[in-house]
Amino acid sequence: MTTVYQEISYAVTDPVARITMQRPERLNALTTRMLAEMRHAFAAAEQDERVVGIVLTGAGRGFCAGMDIAALDAISAAGRVSREGPPELAASPGDPALGDNFAATYSYLLALRKPVIAAINGACAGLGFCFALMSDLRFVERDARFSTAFSRRGLVAEHGMSWLLPRVIGPSRALDLLWSARKFDGVEAERIGLADRLCDAGTSVETACAYIADLAAHTSPTSLRVIKQQVYRHLMMPLGPAMVETERLMNESLERADFREGVRSFVEQRPPVFPRLKS
Repeated sequence: MTTVYQEISYAVTDPVARITMQRPERLNALTTRMLAEMRHAFAAAEQDERVVGIVLTGAGRGFCAGMDIAALDAISAAGRVSREGPPELAASPGDPALGDNFAATYSYLLALRKPVIAAINGACAGLGFCFALMSDLRFVERDARFSTAFSRRGLVAEHGMSWLLPRVIGPSRALDLLWSARKFDGVEAERIGLADRLCDAGTSVETACAYIADLAAHTSPTSLRVIKQQVYRHLMMPLGPAMVETERLMNESLERADFREGVRSFVEQRPPVFPRLKS
């Protein structure tokens, strides 16, 4: 049965899955339903053999302005957060082999078996900032506008931001952005290391799709999956255990057909033909 999304759009054009938040009149502010739809779409992209990488973006002039103010008002009144979405949207994206560290709320993005690029085309704040940060790469347009927002709502650094943001830009810069909740643009985002690519207006999605197409043409999807796991797992491991795990993974890679194809394609001076990840 085909799932009908109401607040996002989902499209696959081999090798890219594109997930677009679709509430442009509210700068794509998040609702409980949208969060469930996004989780479901990420799971679908992860299982689709055509998909090498995923692009997350927003419709209109915003990426995502955070949680919808009506939802925040309801949370304030209730004193708790409800994350229950429609049952037909239940999904479990991410590789469970990574363990419990990657099973908390939105950290499933780090556990996805495929690269995720946030194409940030405008306002990016609050929980929207969290989604951008949980993406593997951020391709940012010059006039995009960022704010962590939490301190100005009487909140804390939410959803893993206190763990991930200092690792991306350093502790002092992370404290500045979290304490002040000040607004800053794409140019500063690149300067402080938050943006991996700085894009002209209207080009972030195109640039992200082209990046994934290049990955699909030249790299092993299995290598992409394993390298992503290594990077995030090893952030939490001492050097010794990380090296031991790397040695094991290296030995496993030497036995795969991908290694043989990588060597042969180099010797024969032709593009490699690597198999896509199986669902």
